[in-house]
Amino acid sequence: MFKEMGQIANLMRNLPKMKEQMEEMQSKLEKIHADGDAGAGMVRVRANGKMEIVSINISDEVLNMQDKPCLEELVRSASNQALAKAKLAIAEETAKMTQSLGLPGGFQLPGFS
Repeated sequence: MFKEMGQIANLMRNLPKMKEQMEEMQSKLEKIHADGDAGAGMVRVRANGKMEIVSINISDEVLNMQDKPCLEELVRSASNQALAKAKLAIAEETAKMTQSLGLPGGFQLPGFS
């Protein structure tokens, strides 16, 4: 019980630093880009650290196939891959920040999980 109270007290002391680092983290998230591809690069998708798809590139080869279900599957697959990579990058950045604040491992910061 006393250990948890000490952690809470430490957290309260670090609030100004935490606020500053959370603002810095938001800025870093905007700069994270994660790419996914499918069909040997015929479809490429880029996501950002806000978990938004920012671009989709589809090769002429896929468009010429005129196979809608195939194209849909390639876009879905590439999108999921890009989002998974973005999520991993976010988790890595969040872990660095929580560690620098002296928070316990696995601590989830609101809005960054």
